[in-house]
Amino acid sequence: MARCWWGDSDDLRAYHDTEWGRPVSDDRRLFEKLSLEGFMSGLSWLTILRKRENFRAAFRDFDPGAVARFGSRDVARLMKDAGIVRNRAKIEATINNARLHADLVSEFGSFPAYVWRYEPKRRPEGMLPEAVAMSKDLRRRGWGFVGPTTVLSFMQAMGLVNDHVRGCAAGREVARLRRDFKRPR
Repeated sequence: MARCWWGDSDDLRAYHDTEWGRPVSDDRRLFEKLSLEGFMSGLSWLTILRKRENFRAAFRDFDPGAVARFGSRDVARLMKDAGIVRNRAKIEATINNARLHADLVSEFGSFPAYVWRYEPKRRPEGMLPEAVAMSKDLRRRGWGFVGPTTVLSFMQAMGLVNDHVRGCAAGREVARLRRDFKRPR
């Protein structure tokens, strides 16, 4: 099967072929992915992917309401958890972002409705202005570890854009899924 160059390894093949780029409207999955993209800053996605199940257990399946209730005891617990990336700033940002998540839900009706309003109309080369805009808006609202590169990677993974290379079989499937996808409002 033809696929993107980066997804043609044993470690990344299943992720590429079954997840990356497929449009997502599930609140927890979107919050999880944005959080994991923040943890990836300075690291590789493979490092995070290998620890993803540990992250899910440590962060209560990325239920924003549950994570928003984490306190200093939870931060201490997470700093001792060798199964995740033990970076205090990233841990505290994830908790902070979970607390701020409720504000977005209140304002936009859902986190998916907020996220999908940044879907680009077309895909230019380079950095998406929509990724920059979403990053700026989240940071203005107090979110952490949501720089433009992190947000772009999130948008690619969650199907807001189809960045599979031309000829990639998964990219053709993603194009079909995006065409039939009901955007959250």
